[in-house]
Amino acid sequence: MEPVETQRRPWVVGVSGASGTPYAAAVLRGLLAAGESVDLVVSRASRLTLLDETGIAFRDAHWREDLTEWLSRGADGKPGAYQVDVSDVRHWAAGDLAAGPSSGSYPVKGMLIVPASTACVAGVALGLSKDLLQRAASVTLKERRPLVVAVRETPLNGQTLKHLVALDEAGAVVLPASPAFYAGATHIQDLVDFVAGRVLDAAGVPHRLYRRWKGQLGGGARGD
Repeated sequence: MEPVETQRRPWVVGVSGASGTPYAAAVLRGLLAAGESVDLVVSRASRLTLLDETGIAFRDAHWREDLTEWLSRGADGKPGAYQVDVSDVRHWAAGDLAAGPSSGSYPVKGMLIVPASTACVAGVALGLSKDLLQRAASVTLKERRPLVVAVRETPLNGQTLKHLVALDEAGAVVLPASPAFYAGATHIQDLVDFVAGRVLDAAGVPHRLYRRWKGQLGGGARGD
């Protein structure tokens, strides 16, 4: 019998139209720094948000260059803050419903939606599969793979709360993009990295994005 060929097993990262593209950038950098492969789906709505928050136009035909420029920027928008190798990223157009992540037979580790808009949350909770992001999330749930939904909206109305409960009951991790302050944040990037680190924690991906709680009051303020 021939040996089984080692398959690439990426994390699918879906970026929806909610404000919070720095969260997505930090998660992507964290995955790549950990040696993980990434399949990226950037929704049509998120491209408008990305353009508004960073000035970067994400184009399918030039996605590699645009992604490199995006990930090189910190949360303050200054270019050149990070050096990132995107050679192990595969991009799928949001309208491509024949893409690999649309099928349960396509090997992936799981999916992270960062940030997740309330429209995205509703679409996934209801199983609408209106685009590849929603379809990939539905596939992730039916295949019982890890799904982390970093919802970014405030306040939340009752209908969205019901959708989030439905996702929780379906096996997803609902992770509000709520930064904490006990880690001694001194810069906006610290707050972004805290949320990104919690997303990676939920996925079981090692990182060093934030200072962990050690059970001692005042540790963050002292820089412990």
